[in-house]
Amino acid sequence: MLRQNSNEFCDGISRRGLVQAGLGGLFGLTMPELLRLQAASAAQPGTGVAPSPDTAVIYLELAGGPTQHETYDPKPNAPIEYRGPFNAVATALPGVSFCELMSKQAAIADRLAIIRSIHHNSSSHGTSSHLTQTGYYLNDNQNRNNEMPCIGSYTMRMRGANAKGVPAFVSIPQSMRFGRAAWLGKGNNPLETSRSADDKSFEVPNLTLLSGIDQDRLSDRRSLLSGFDAARRIVDNRGGAEATDEFTRQAFEMVTGDAARSAFAIDEEDDATRDRYGRNSIGQNVLLAKRLVERGVTFVTVRANTLGSWDDHGDIRKRMNDKGPGLDQAIASLVTDLYESGLHQKVMLVAMGEFGRTPRVNKNAGRDHWGRVMSVLMSGGNLKVGQVVGASDSSGGVPVEAPYRPENVLAVLYQHLGIDPSLTFPDNAGRPRYLLETRDLIRELV
Repeated sequence: MLRQNSNEFCDGISRRGLVQAGLGGLFGLTMPELLRLQAASAAQPGTGVAPSPDTAVIYLELAGGPTQHETYDPKPNAPIEYRGPFNAVATALPGVSFCELMSKQAAIADRLAIIRSIHHNSSSHGTSSHLTQTGYYLNDNQNRNNEMPCIGSYTMRMRGANAKGVPAFVSIPQSMRFGRAAWLGKGNNPLETSRSADDKSFEVPNLTLLSGIDQDRLSDRRSLLSGFDAARRIVDNRGGAEATDEFTRQAFEMVTGDAARSAFAIDEEDDATRDRYGRNSIGQNVLLAKRLVERGVTFVTVRANTLGSWDDHGDIRKRMNDKGPGLDQAIASLVTDLYESGLHQKVMLVAMGEFGRTPRVNKNAGRDHWGRVMSVLMSGGNLKVGQVVGASDSSGGVPVEAPYRPENVLAVLYQHLGIDPSLTFPDNAGRPRYLLETRDLIRELV
């Protein structure tokens, strides 16, 4: 089960949600309606489709806003009230150091790109999360639903999956705070695993049959449905029955075929691999993300706060000790595997929260919200890695070199996916909206 206490932030919002769509209870599947909704969205005129390279993205959402000092931008020479409780450790890059909690990543820093100068103007969880996941601030900072589609939903709409029989967009264990489709249509929401991959009984609900329905019984019911469809075709002169049957066929293929089941079968990984990623929720979720992109899923998000929220207002030493090493191990293992297997050319990794933390440690020995500067990790995707882009000032408070915004990070992801962010889609009011209005690339990386 999800660890509920790890999904609470200081704004009191609990992050939960399941994709709810089905086939009228006929066999307990949830895929056909999602396929119909996606097809309906795809049928909208005038939206344009970009080329479809065989590329993928893994987006690690560091929900709550991680501290830059205790991750990738330590300030070892600053006074203790800015430096914080941890030491810095040398990396594989001359003159570059990370927080000691990131030591495994430090050893492979030649395969990482760290942007230390991402900034924006909000310190609100909601507004900032919406920005980092969609490229737009919320108009209503009390809104709990997407006002604009997230990058994963646009990817699903325009690219689809890289292989047959698997979903295009998956969120582990649940969608990002604003990781849904808004007016793009529910068919472009992610498939959520609804639980972490380290659960002993891990199983994806949307890809399994209802209790008591085996393959033989499913085949009988499919035959019954086919009979109904044949009858409807007699009076159908617009092709609706054929379309419905095709969506059902796709749903059967996803639920009963081998592709999706194999992609999610993390128990097929050997013990040594699972140990290397870490026998905890974040380690196993990141390993599952790798399995998914290997097998054709185009966009995977991982809520990387299952070991604890990154909203560290107090006791940052304990809170970072609880979750920092797990994230470090998972990212280092993933990046190593991507490069050693050659997948780094296909798969781009980003690890990003909604903002950074205050340069000065507060009276509760923690750090508060700080949109003025944050650090973002990227790797793979043929990026120019082995470098730090930009810099913050001596206290880690503002950018002083190569300032960029979250939209620039998203623009790099879109380029990797072969999607033109200057394309427009009509919102609910019929107004054309760009995927991104600010779409300059981080030029040092590409």
